[in-house]
Amino acid sequence: MTKMDLVMFEEEFEQLQEIIGRLQQDSASKVVFLVDKNGQQIAASGDLHSIDATSLASLTAGNVAATDGLAKLIGEKEFSLLFHEGEKDNLHISIVGKRGILVVIFDQSSSLALVRLRVKKASRELQEIFERVEERAHSQATEAARFESPFSEITDEDIDKLFGD
Repeated sequence: MTKMDLVMFEEEFEQLQEIIGRLQQDSASKVVFLVDKNGQQIAASGDLHSIDATSLASLTAGNVAATDGLAKLIGEKEFSLLFHEGEKDNLHISIVGKRGILVVIFDQSSSLALVRLRVKKASRELQEIFERVEERAHSQATEAARFESPFSEITDEDIDKLFGD
């Protein structure tokens, strides 16, 4: 089954942005990104000037995809959490629902425990928004399928007959 494209309204984007901003503040992190599994940035908060957001989004999605492959090799469905510890900064990556990836960059002014606690709460809120967007997309697709064009059954042959070609 292929995933349908989702269209997010401005209100939903603003809700996502608010949750991301609150997470960045409450976790005392430097930057928080919300990325889709295709590597597109959805929302961000924090000191964005020091980071190439496009590269971070696509590399994060690639990292999650590679880790999904590793999970399957050992019989796991997925690894829903990734943590990378650096000398100065740490990277906490978590899966949000079926489509989102939450990336939190933090340093020694925060802690992994605090980040994990705040990410857990934010992930639930983000998941609710993603579910609403997906439900609306599904109902719109179902509605569109019900109202098929009256011209969909007309073939090129019917047109030729009609105009005498």
